[in-house]
Amino acid sequence: MLQIDPEEIRAAMRRALAEDIGSGDATSLACIHPESQASAQMNARETLVLAGLAFAEATFRELAPNALIRCLAVDGQRLQPGQTVLEISGPARALLSAERVALNFVQRLSGIATTTADYVEAVSGTATRILDTRKTTPGWRRFEKYAVACGGGTNHRTGLYDLILIKDNHLAALANEKPDAITAAVRRARSQFPNLRIEVEADTPDQAGRAADAGADIVLLDNMDPPTLIEALQRIRGRSQTEASGGITLQTVRSVAATGVDFISVGALTHSYRSVDLGLDFLL
Repeated sequence: MLQIDPEEIRAAMRRALAEDIGSGDATSLACIHPESQASAQMNARETLVLAGLAFAEATFRELAPNALIRCLAVDGQRLQPGQTVLEISGPARALLSAERVALNFVQRLSGIATTTADYVEAVSGTATRILDTRKTTPGWRRFEKYAVACGGGTNHRTGLYDLILIKDNHLAALANEKPDAITAAVRRARSQFPNLRIEVEADTPDQAGRAADAGADIVLLDNMDPPTLIEALQRIRGRSQTEASGGITLQTVRSVAATGVDFISVGALTHSYRSVDLGLDFLL
C-alpha cells in the first residue's frame, strides 16, 4: 500500500487550517471561554470504509497539542452507523476550530475508500484487480491513491514518470513512423527507459494484437464491450497483461471482469465519489 509521510499530512493539514481559520475563528473566540474544556467523538453515520484518520489526528494535534486522543478504528476498516472512530478531549476552542478540516479529510478519503470497496466487492471471485487513474484532485493524488488502497484497490501509475503509457494521441503523432506507430513507440520507449513497464492503449482488437506483437507489457483495452474485449484477448493470447477502461460502472464492472482481463481501471474512484457521512459529536 502507498504510504503517506507524516510531513505530507502536516503540510496539507496546515494549508487547510490556514484557509479555514484565516485571522481567527471568530465564532469560537467570541462565544467560548479560553479555559473551557470539551470532549467529543467522531462517529460514522453510515456504513463506510475508513481512510484518512491520521489527517484528523494531525489536525487536532496542531491546534491542541496536549489533547487526549484515542483512535478506535484503523484505515481500511469497514464501519457501521454509530461506530466511534475517534475520541478526543481538550480545549473546546481548539476542537471547534479543527472540526471541519479534520472531517473534510476523513469524509473525502473515506468516500474514495468506500467507493473502491464497492467495485472490489463487485468483482470478487474473479482474478481481476481494480485500478485507480490519474484523474485525481490536483495536489491530492498521493492521498487519494492511498484511499483507493484502503478500499482494496490497486494503485496504477502515480504520475507520468513511473510507467510508460502510450495512448492514442501519442500514436497519432507517430502515424507516419515505420513499420507502424505502435511498434515504433514501443521500441523507442524500451530504448529510452529500459527499467519502466510499457503499456499501450488499443481501441480495436487489431491494435491490441499489434501491441502484444510489439512487446507491450500491458495492453489498455479502451471503451470495448465484453464481446470485443474477448476478441482482443484472443488476439493478445496471453503475451501481455490486459487492462479494460472507459465508462465502466458498478453495474457493468462484473461483466467486464468476467472476460478475463487482468485489470479494470475506474476514474470514478477519485473523480466521482461521494463523501461519506461522519460527524464530530460533542459530549454533554
